Amino acid sequence: MTGGDQPILVTGGAGFIGSNLVDRLAGEGHRVIAYDALSRPGVAGNLEWLQSRHGDRIEPIVADIRDEARLADAAVRAGAVFHLAGQVAVTTSLVDPRDDFSVNILGTLHLLDALRTRNPEAPLIFASTNKVYGDLADLDFERDGDRYVPSDAAIRAHGIGEGRPLDFHTPYGCSKGAADQYVLDYARSYGLRTAVLRMSCIYGQRQMGTEDQGWVAHFLIRALEGKPITLYGDGCQMRDILDVADAVDAYLAAWHAIDRVSGRAFNLGGGADNAVSLRQLLAHIGDLLGRGIDVTFEDWRAGDQRYFVADTRAAQAALGLGARREWRDGVARLARWLADARGLAIAAPREAAA
Repeated sequence: MTGGDQPILVTGGAGFIGSNLVDRLAGEGHRVIAYDALSRPGVAGNLEWLQSRHGDRIEPIVADIRDEARLADAAVRAGAVFHLAGQVAVTTSLVDPRDDFSVNILGTLHLLDALRTRNPEAPLIFASTNKVYGDLADLDFERDGDRYVPSDAAIRAHGIGEGRPLDFHTPYGCSKGAADQYVLDYARSYGLRTAVLRMSCIYGQRQMGTEDQGWVAHFLIRALEGKPITLYGDGCQMRDILDVADAVDAYLAAWHAIDRVSGRAFNLGGGADNAVSLRQLLAHIGDLLGRGIDVTFEDWRAGDQRYFVADTRAAQAALGLGARREWRDGVARLARWLADARGLAIAAPREAAA
């Protein structure tokens, strides 16, 4: 691990996962460069929160990841880099694929090349996505009540592993997948110490969920406000969800283990134990709030997987990760935080029954 007295660079440092990571790093005594364009709603508030908690341990740089000079200036001073900045929504990539390309591919290449030419000792951990595996349309699934399950018993038990062939769908899948492969190849071709975490659905405090990204928080916000929720497809889609504190644990573990795991990609998610369908999540939210949820349905969206559950055994073993928060408890905690943070009418949703 590298670091010493050098600051840690977190691109996307004011975003949902980024702000949680920056908070943990600063709380452990590190100086942190929080590099963020502040282009998404709510992230400016995250940066203010970080500065109020940690003072001059936080160095904010408000700049776009495509600003090559500003990015290189930050990267050359960093003892380690966590690269979380990016265009994060499939729907947005379909509307403007060129912007998606320039943010996710060119931005990542700018960062990699700054490290290659000016700071090759700094490790880099990259936030990738399960979308690199495509829509999994070649797999057989069965409808089991209010969820889809794979017909293959091994996948049903453990989920989709890293050995699954890459199959980029949608401009977002292409741009994140290409960046994922650039990060791994810079370890092969240039000897940089890089690792990739292919994330499933991460949820938790400081998530400003929208219909296009951050769906767990989006569902909770809509339900807390008494507004209808739109499901695309039939709502039986299965996802594994992971509390953001557990995700931060994994990012830090990858940094600490970088000399052992450089050049590797790991799935990061809740795994089979934290797999839930959209319908199951909405039923749990209804239980938390003590009332029904108004739901409407629309057609399936491009690239939407009927099932994705990450096989996380490789990450658990290589990174020494501990037990993950159970999803019902984590969603209840997020509901309480959202109700309090947004000043909503329901101030404290009740706990789920044991």
